[in-house]
Amino acid sequence: MTEQLPVRLVGITKRFPGVVANDGVDLDLRVGEVHGLLGENGAGKSTLMNILFGLYTPEEGQIFVNGQPVIIDSPAKAISLGIGMIHQHFRLVRPFTVTENIILGLDSTPAILDMKAAATRVAQVARQYGIQINPNARIENLSVGEQQRVEILNSLYREANVLILDEPTAVLTPQEAQDLAVTLREMASQGKAVVFISHKLDEVMDVTDRVTVLRRGRKVFEAMTADTSKGELAREMIGHKLEEFKREQKAFIMALTGAGEVTAAGDGSAAGHHEAAAARPVLTVQNLVVNDDRDLPACREVSFEIAAGEILGVAGVDGNGQRELIEALTGQRPALEGHISVNGKDATRWTPRQVIDHDVAVITDDRQGEGLLLKTSVARNTVLKLFERPAFAKRRMLRFGAIDSFAEQLVQDYSISTPGVQVAAAKLSGGNQQKIILARELSQSPALIIANKPTRGLDIGAATYVHQKLSEERDRGAAVLLISADLDELFALSDRLMVIYSGRVMGIMPIEEADLERVGLMMAGTSDGGRPTSEQVTP
Repeated sequence: MTEQLPVRLVGITKRFPGVVANDGVDLDLRVGEVHGLLGENGAGKSTLMNILFGLYTPEEGQIFVNGQPVIIDSPAKAISLGIGMIHQHFRLVRPFTVTENIILGLDSTPAILDMKAAATRVAQVARQYGIQINPNARIENLSVGEQQRVEILNSLYREANVLILDEPTAVLTPQEAQDLAVTLREMASQGKAVVFISHKLDEVMDVTDRVTVLRRGRKVFEAMTADTSKGELAREMIGHKLEEFKREQKAFIMALTGAGEVTAAGDGSAAGHHEAAAARPVLTVQNLVVNDDRDLPACREVSFEIAAGEILGVAGVDGNGQRELIEALTGQRPALEGHISVNGKDATRWTPRQVIDHDVAVITDDRQGEGLLLKTSVARNTVLKLFERPAFAKRRMLRFGAIDSFAEQLVQDYSISTPGVQVAAAKLSGGNQQKIILARELSQSPALIIANKPTRGLDIGAATYVHQKLSEERDRGAAVLLISADLDELFALSDRLMVIYSGRVMGIMPIEEADLERVGLMMAGTSDGGRPTSEQVTP
């Protein structure tokens, strides 16, 4: 029986000014297979998939769909060929509801819409695939993770024969990720071809049948998943052996690949940081109550402390109060009840400007929407929070020479790859954009760092760099609040772990007392996984 190839990419080459994004890439997507696509930022993964989805046109190469050569010059053409894609940066109409976004542009949409029936159908598909979402919620009121679920649902609703998923489990509990894996396997068994892009090597090994690695625009490795290993994939992605990495980088790679044991502390001594955890609290939150945009409870009597020299990780499915907690801590959302203290000062009613003036560093999960002004230069972005200070302004006039010198020093200190500090931030890769944010936020040696999914969408190399910097800041004596949907990240970096569900703290524990099953159950709403903890918090 001849093998069925619903999609074949042959010799795909795509150039941008000064960059060859794809260099003669061949890729076969097979009926009944989940195909893993790996590579660092800038490796060409997104470009290759954007070509398949009709967003870019290749200079060279050919695309075959069901054995026939095709020209895919628009997403509409791709969709008509049965190709669906969930993008890393969402393409949703923010004022519209979930249902309105999903039915938007459907050829089968009648002239007179029955929105109730449409919402019922969306809810049915969501239940079928285990996606928790309110069909009538507006996109602008949803968290990043909830918006990602809408994108997943959008493609599933259209029953694409070829489905491209870009890190779809980033906001799921381990149990939900397992459920999605079952769904993908079932889709493959029904004759669909699935492209699964993920930086979680455990997922790739568990979910995929075949895996391809891109590096610097070229395909450098392909194998049946059963014939390779996490260590081999990591080496192929970064182009180096693990031993060539610095100690901190190696520790995180090992945590991802399972190549060895890694303690929570960056220096291999968790005990040293637990001693630090007994030091003075830098951030204290007591019985914090915060509402969401719908004026419904988002944080319900949240209490915790972070001491100087420790990282408190926060685990939880996105949409369980994390965004509202961060906004309350950074002066963007009012606290209805409770108390926030930073270095002994009452910060409950601080404005965003007061948060900045007290050198609280904030690393956002949305670097392009919130963290940077993309059309503005690297230099200007490094002083977005600092431009009013005397070092950069005199009599309300900016000191451009001082700003440029400051930016050039940060580019050197943080290894930011850029042609110059006057280049627009939009021209840089995602990893280098994140380095700009790190450089700006950490340049003032903050006592408190609030890091919200700081490696979201980054490859292993860029994520390793972010982790190295956070570990260095912790070792310097900073208190770090690390919110993440990536349990590998939390287990590798945290000294203590707090799990949040439906706006409540389900439990706080030293990282060595945490395990995947226990944390997963807590993330799903079981109080502390049914087990006692040394720091029990009653919901």
